[in-house]
Amino acid sequence: MPIKIPDDLPARSILEAEGVAVMRESDAVRQDIRPLRIGLLNLMPDKVSTETQLARLLGATPLQIELTLVRISDHVARNTSAEHLEAFYRPWCDVQHERFDGFIITGAPVERMAFEEVRYWPELRRIFDWTRTHVHSCLTICWAAQAFLHHFHGVPKHALDAKAFGVFPHRNRAPNSPFLRGISDEFAVPVSRWTQVRRADLPEGGDLRVLAESDDSGLCLLHDPARRALLMFNHLEYDGDTLANEYNRDGGPIPANYYPNDDPSLPPINAWRSHGHLFFGNWINEIYQTTPFEAASIGQSARGEAAADERAAIGSAAIEQADGPVDLAPA
Repeated sequence: MPIKIPDDLPARSILEAEGVAVMRESDAVRQDIRPLRIGLLNLMPDKVSTETQLARLLGATPLQIELTLVRISDHVARNTSAEHLEAFYRPWCDVQHERFDGFIITGAPVERMAFEEVRYWPELRRIFDWTRTHVHSCLTICWAAQAFLHHFHGVPKHALDAKAFGVFPHRNRAPNSPFLRGISDEFAVPVSRWTQVRRADLPEGGDLRVLAESDDSGLCLLHDPARRALLMFNHLEYDGDTLANEYNRDGGPIPANYYPNDDPSLPPINAWRSHGHLFFGNWINEIYQTTPFEAASIGQSARGEAAADERAAIGSAAIEQADGPVDLAPA
């Protein structure tokens, strides 16, 4: 099945030229099926490239996908035109009452800042909490994965002595996971970040599961089943030339294991494309197999848990504010 995106989105012509099936809205409404609603909160500066990369992978799956582009409500992007944002993006405050089968939150060029110093950190925290009750499955990428882990589990990020930059071999730690179905025991993943989270900092006795990691670049993929979330610290969505573009823009060391013979004059080889398609296809398939047919039921159990927590908090506050001791013994 194709992916449904706005007719005038720049990604459309690129994907059609590559042979990716793209559906027009007028054709989609004639199909008697419920498409999977996927939201994309795009925090990357080059939004058009990120839209194209992720739409390509989502559009390669055999299901009809309806992609909704989302932005931080009150943050003004400096690297994307206001016209593009106005035409194709909806502020999160406008979609917060809707429900999504899947929701992707990208990285952002703020990873060397403390989380609390990021101007939109308060809203992003609200979005993280919202995904528990309005999203069936959440996928966070790079800095967003670090931020998600910090918000829910208090896990810190650590600055690296040098940027982790290149294509590194990663070990599949959970070949029985539905998210890694068909992925090799060792597979290449592009990495581009100045910080890391460490396995030693993960909470003991929790249900976070390490799915993939590297001797060279550390943790790659975690599963947080209680929050129905995948935390991807690296970039299986990257195009073949994305690291080259970063290298040409920023300079610095040549990205490792990327150019043939480490020669930037030679075109890089994309060694991760198949695993990127497998990973995103597995994520979409797992959503399809488990999401409620009625969209209104998405996040229902989590909403019940949240309401119970709120009632307990209100009860505790009432006890603390009561005049004199309160007898809690049964009658």
